[in-house]
Amino acid sequence: MTASSTLRRSRPASAEEAAARAAHRWEERVQRGAHPLVYPAFRALARRGPVVRVPGLGVVVNDAATAREVLLDTEHFSKVGPGAPSDLWTPVLGPSVLLNMEGEDHATLRRALSGLFTPRSVAQLTATEAGASLGTLAPRLLAGETVDLVSEVGALAGTVICRMTGLPPTDAAVRDAMVAAQSVVGLVRLHRRRLTPTQVRDAREVLDRLSEPARAAYRDGDPSTVPGRMRGLGLSEREALGAVGAFVMTGTETIQSFTPRLVALATDTGWTDRLLRAEPSDPLRGRVVEEALRVTVPTPAMLRSVRAAHRVGAVPVRAGERVVIATVTCCRAGGPFAPDHDADPVLRNLWFGAGPHFCLGMPLAMAQVGAVLDALRPLAAAGRTLAVTDREVARGVLIPSYRRLEIAARPVGGEQSAVSAVQEAGEET
Repeated sequence: MTASSTLRRSRPASAEEAAARAAHRWEERVQRGAHPLVYPAFRALARRGPVVRVPGLGVVVNDAATAREVLLDTEHFSKVGPGAPSDLWTPVLGPSVLLNMEGEDHATLRRALSGLFTPRSVAQLTATEAGASLGTLAPRLLAGETVDLVSEVGALAGTVICRMTGLPPTDAAVRDAMVAAQSVVGLVRLHRRRLTPTQVRDAREVLDRLSEPARAAYRDGDPSTVPGRMRGLGLSEREALGAVGAFVMTGTETIQSFTPRLVALATDTGWTDRLLRAEPSDPLRGRVVEEALRVTVPTPAMLRSVRAAHRVGAVPVRAGERVVIATVTCCRAGGPFAPDHDADPVLRNLWFGAGPHFCLGMPLAMAQVGAVLDALRPLAAAGRTLAVTDREVARGVLIPSYRRLEIAARPVGGEQSAVSAVQEAGEET
C-alpha cells in the first residue's frame, strides 16, 4: 500500500461524501428489499462483463450502449416470444395491451392511445386532480404535521389513472380493486419467465373486480378514456378490459415508487432546498428529476425474446433465447446521484426504454412528479425545507420502492445532518 493510498483512506469524509454514502445505502436497501437475490446477482454479473450468458436466466446486458441497440433492433429482438413480456402478461391480460405487442398492431394501438398522453393532455388532467389530492399537503406540513408521502402520491396516481381508464375514482370498491390489481405486479420476479397457473387464476380474479366499471366505460365510448379509444379502434370489449388492467397495474407503480425516492435522495444529499425553490421551468429542476430517475431506475430490467440469430455485443444468440437488459446496472454505472454533473447521453431516458416501445406513459409520470413538487414549493416560500423523519422499504414488489416515507417541515439549515443520516442508514444490507 502506498503512502498516498493510506492518506486517501485516512482522510475524513466531507459532509457531501457522507451524505452521498447515506443516500447510496438507502437506495441499496430499497433495491434489495424488492429483489434480495436478483439485485445482488445483477451487481455480480456486471463485474463479469457488458454481456453475460447465464444458464436458466438468459443473456444479461450490463452495458447501456448495448442495451439501447437491443431495444432499437425490433428485427432481431421482440417483446413477444419465449421469455418476453408476452409470456408473463398475455395469460392474464389478453394479447392487446401494448406491453405484449409488436409490429403494426402495436403501432396502431399506440397511435390511437397517444392523444391521451400528450404533455398538454396529461398536464391538464394532472392539474385538475392534483388540487384535490395535494392541495392540503403544504399547509399540513407547515402546521407541523408529519405526512406519509407514499400514501399522498398513491392517492394522486390512483385518481389520475381512474380518470384515464373511465373508472369512478371515488368508488371504494374500485379503489380496493386497484390496490389488489397493483399487487399482481408483485407476483412477477425477474428470474421467472411466466406466472404459475395459480397466480394467473388469482390475477384474473383480481382484475375481474374492475370489469363492470371498465365495461361501462367501453360501452359509453368516451374517446377521452382508454376503453373508449379502444372501442373506436374496433377492439373487443375483452381487449379493452385487459388494457384497463394493464394501465391500472403499471400506471401507478412508477410514480408511487419514484417520487418518494426522489424526495428521499434530495433530502439525504442536501438538494431539497434548491429543488423546492426551482420554478417548474427551471432546468435545474429537470436535471435533479432526471438524475434521480437514473439512480432509482424505475424499470430495473427489460425483457426481449430473440427473433432471429444475431449477436448481443460479442455474444452470439439464437432464435428463442431470452435477453435480460439489466437496466439498473446500466444506469447506475453512471455513478452516484450528482445533478450538477453532465449526464452521459447514452443513458438518457434509458429507464423508459427506447425505440417503438419507449414508455407511452412517460409524460403522465413526469406531470405527476411536477405536481407533487409544485405542491411542496410553498415550504420554500415560507423559509422551510423537508426532513425525512421515518421510512420503511417495500418488500416483495417488482418496482423497488418505499412502503412508507414520512416527511415533515423543518427550518432551512435545521435538517438532518449528513453524519446522522449515515448513522440512520446503518450497515449496508
